[in-house]
Amino acid sequence: MKAQIKLGRIFGIEIGLHYSWLIIAVLIALSLSQYFAESHPDWTGSVIWTMAIVTALLFFLSIVIHELSHAAIARRNNLPVKSITLFALGGVALIEKEAENAKTEFWMGIIGPITSAAIGFLCLGISYLLGWIPMSEPNTPLMAMLVWLGYINFGLAIFNMLPGFPMDGGRVFRGIVWAITGNRTKATIIASLTGQFLALSFIILGLIMFFSRSGFSGLWIAFIGWFLLNAAKATYAQEALAQQLAGLQVSDVMNQDCPVVDSRINLETFVEDNLLRTGQRCFVVVENEQPVGLLTSHEVKNIERKLWGFKMVTDAMKPLESIQVVSPETPVIEALEIIGREDVNQLPVVSNGQLKGIISRDRILNYLLTKQELKL
Repeated sequence: MKAQIKLGRIFGIEIGLHYSWLIIAVLIALSLSQYFAESHPDWTGSVIWTMAIVTALLFFLSIVIHELSHAAIARRNNLPVKSITLFALGGVALIEKEAENAKTEFWMGIIGPITSAAIGFLCLGISYLLGWIPMSEPNTPLMAMLVWLGYINFGLAIFNMLPGFPMDGGRVFRGIVWAITGNRTKATIIASLTGQFLALSFIILGLIMFFSRSGFSGLWIAFIGWFLLNAAKATYAQEALAQQLAGLQVSDVMNQDCPVVDSRINLETFVEDNLLRTGQRCFVVVENEQPVGLLTSHEVKNIERKLWGFKMVTDAMKPLESIQVVSPETPVIEALEIIGREDVNQLPVVSNGQLKGIISRDRILNYLLTKQELKL
């Protein structure tokens, strides 16, 4: 899940919004305004809308805190966290590595619901100190906001503890199964299958509610189920892929005969003599016989066509020092994860400061297709 709107950084972690967040933010604000208007008809329109918007923003802040708790446990266990993205169904922390043991997996999963429950308890506790009587309708705007935030965060904690991967409860469940069986792969498969069953249940329930005239709420539950089903299936497929690539290193499938291009030619010459005539899509740019960057058709497209005759390949290339690299000993599955995370098609393979080859999606795909064809 990539963020299209960057908000800044908290503890070095990039916080961003997916476009879908804007839709759900508006819907939540509208829903809150309707709720406050019905519960407190004596409030003015400006009070209702102010409280609806502030409450919605604080709700999303609580989701960020929820995800930061995951990030804190990950970092404590030396798992790098790149970003947190808010989207239509909540938030997701991009943790760049999988947990190395069942204990870490368990705590990374359970800390989110614990944090949400703590936020809920804090909000309801403050409301109580302000005079709110539990189970009664709050009578001031501040109490109404805090009570709603308290209930919604408790609800979020309970929902996230459902034992279906990739929800927090699914991670907790995987950690428990992993600890019992001692087998991470088996635990992942069981958790993802449980997640698929749970997701299908959501879809069926949502459709029943919709055709029972529950309207939008039924469709929303079905949509959540559809999203969870896709995520659970992706987790299952990823684990199957990891099994196919188990024990394979980058050096086993990398392309060692990398096509090179001199840094002194312009883009027009590069396109005509190299890109079009060779059929290759990735070239190593060399200067004084030393690699200095990578150039693909994607980088060329970023330069206006009329400027190709005036721009050198070095003007369009990605400098080698700015590119994520891997070593020949890197597991292929790890390289594939980096390719997906960085949204690139290939990675340079470097050892002792020297370029040894290129590992690409195509090379990995061809390996898998050949293995499937030979039924290995």
